[in-house]
Amino acid sequence: MLNRIFPERLDNHYRGHRLAIWLLIPIVLVKLMIGANSILNTRLVATSADGIPLGSFDAAGAEAVVSLFALLGLFHLLLGLQGALVLIRYRAAIPLFFLLMLAQQVASRALALAHPIASSGASSAGFGSAIVLTLLAMTLVGLVLSLLGRGYRAAALLGRA
Repeated sequence: MLNRIFPERLDNHYRGHRLAIWLLIPIVLVKLMIGANSILNTRLVATSADGIPLGSFDAAGAEAVVSLFALLGLFHLLLGLQGALVLIRYRAAIPLFFLLMLAQQVASRALALAHPIASSGASSAGFGSAIVLTLLAMTLVGLVLSLLGRGYRAAALLGRA
């Protein structure tokens, strides 16, 4: 099983179920959109999507929050770009990428529960939570599908997996 997650060579030979690729495409696109939106519309994202009351902070505190949101946007953008690279050139790494995405999403949820942010109440966090939970489910299904597939069985029969 570990050789499916950590292949000997990172090439474009993907052995998992093809549906995992089709699940990864919208995940990567959403990550790219979240990252770009968080970088370009940082203050709007912090106040509307996440409901952080920047108006109740002093100027330095509000700028610190905006700066951290921009950095988080950069993180999402870079993760999306890595996903695009995996889809285009290194498809053998699709199971590993799904595993890393799943670890990132679960750890983010755990940290959000451990360090909750007081919100202003006027946010679209319900819609954002639905997107996050949908991405989490798609990532979990994608990971399972990427670890299954005829390509692994054929490679095992030939002694290559």
